[in-house]
Amino acid sequence: MPVSFRFASAVRADRRLPLVLLSKAALATVAAWVITGAILPGSPPVFASIAALLIVQPSANQSATKAVERSVGVTAGVAIGSSLGLAFGTQPWVVPAAIVTALLFAWILRMTPGVSNQTVISAILVLALGVSTPGYAGARIVETIIGALIGLTVSVALAPTVPVAEARERVDALGLEIAATLDRLAEAFENKHSAQELEGMLLTARLLRPMREAATTAMKAATDALTLNPRAPRYRDQLAQLQDLLERFSGIVIQVIGMTRAVRDHGPDDLAREPASPAIAEQLRRAAHDLRLLTSAPDDMVAPDEEPALTRPLQIQTPSSGNWALIGSILVDLRRVHQAITDPL
Repeated sequence: MPVSFRFASAVRADRRLPLVLLSKAALATVAAWVITGAILPGSPPVFASIAALLIVQPSANQSATKAVERSVGVTAGVAIGSSLGLAFGTQPWVVPAAIVTALLFAWILRMTPGVSNQTVISAILVLALGVSTPGYAGARIVETIIGALIGLTVSVALAPTVPVAEARERVDALGLEIAATLDRLAEAFENKHSAQELEGMLLTARLLRPMREAATTAMKAATDALTLNPRAPRYRDQLAQLQDLLERFSGIVIQVIGMTRAVRDHGPDDLAREPASPAIAEQLRRAAHDLRLLTSAPDDMVAPDEEPALTRPLQIQTPSSGNWALIGSILVDLRRVHQAITDPL
């Protein structure tokens, strides 16, 4: 990889920050500078502006976490820096000693990296900007708290919409791909497939795992956006249903991959001739049908059926002696898929 490309990827994001987030950060920073300067005249409100800037995050919950980190880190750092400065004055070794002390303090208390870094930065700033000024340390702590409150207020007041649509899209995509995998399995029980085709079927089924992870990540982002969000009540029920659906799909992913692997490993060339294969193929297609009904897929993606799927009893003829283990394994997994689909939401 060229050095220039690696450097560019290190400093540039895949996409720009949302303009709303940029506007919130600018508003919070400017408001913290103006308001704190009016409340605490004298020193420029640097701590307040930095606090407000760092606290504004994509969600109000993340902003609240940053506010706590910032306030705790500044309080600890100012206390450490002020204590060393008042005790030893402006000796050249005071700042290095403050850095080491702040790092050890954060390590002993098992503080997060954000709090640890803020503690060190605050200790350095308080020593560099005015430890000898009476009341300076206390004023900087108050200033930081004001900036944190302003940043948090802006984040909550201008909270972004909850990304329910993205979460639903990811969950629906997972459900539809599971249904497609079940259809491919049904095809394997209906027609003869080569070893290469069965291997490709298994590789495709394994792609359900990253899709499940993507859906889980989208759900976590949507759930996180609910905290301290004024719009939370209108989305809470939707996200609860999506979470239940994702849990169902996650369990089915395991069963579907297992069934596909079993067919790849143990399925004979004449699997379609097995007496039980037509009934199993029918149940696989019915399971795929019902999975599509659980998603928000358009009506034309759901095959018409006069009666609900998976309601007809599965009648299996005695499998041949060489395939009884495979058929039994498929039936067990089918039962689990059936249970996951038909359990009430």
